[in-house]
Amino acid sequence: MQHGIFIAPFGPLADPHRLMQLATAVEETGWDGLFFWDHVLRPESNEILDPWVTMAAVATCTEHIRIGPMVTPIARRRPIKLAREITTLDLLSQGRLTVGLGLGVDSGGELSRFAEETRDRVRGEMLDDGARLLAALLDGETVVEVDGNYTIDGVSLEPRPFQQPRPPLWFAARAGAKKPVRRASLYEGMFPISMTPAQFDAALEEVVSVRGSLDGFDICLKTNPGDPPPPYVDHATWLLQAFPAVADLDELFNVVMHGPPQ
Repeated sequence: MQHGIFIAPFGPLADPHRLMQLATAVEETGWDGLFFWDHVLRPESNEILDPWVTMAAVATCTEHIRIGPMVTPIARRRPIKLAREITTLDLLSQGRLTVGLGLGVDSGGELSRFAEETRDRVRGEMLDDGARLLAALLDGETVVEVDGNYTIDGVSLEPRPFQQPRPPLWFAARAGAKKPVRRASLYEGMFPISMTPAQFDAALEEVVSVRGSLDGFDICLKTNPGDPPPPYVDHATWLLQAFPAVADLDELFNVVMHGPPQ
């Protein structure tokens, strides 16, 4: 199992230099990854950094840890812009990017206050279409999509990402919903949120039914520092120590400096 730190670049962490200092400490103390919330508005704080620019800064001051957003909502992004960002960051980090994708939420009005789509069903369709197109673009295919939620008229991208055929895509899956689990099963990983043990067991069964096995499939769980991990942690390939939206810096750096769980 690999261990990571999961933070929001909000409040006292809305400082790229402080985050670079944190990233250096994460790497030096033996953690495997540093992952970021991806939001533009939140009720907890109006001090918010862009996670993609932040990850680029982190990539330049580290050499080994994986980085990634948990999770980026395609519904408020354009696939071509996101594909270029992913490729650039994967090349910059020399293959250390993992891309978390999901529906997103409207907790701070980051959808409704900009007239973005708020209906879960429609955002789910946009996520399905967007992920398929994103994967195709990153895989080097020439993409033609003239119907549905997006239009891409005969586009292929260069340069290719550092990781081949592309960086892994993980998908958020909440509680007992089956569709997000099936979506994740088509790609490289799942980020379960608020699942009971029974719901998690059902999710694993669904993944196996789609893929045939769990081989090559990441399961990324999160836990609060100091709390016991989820009861199904033995199935995880990643365990993230997750901090609140506005983190206590002393607690955060204390956890980081103690190194990952043994």
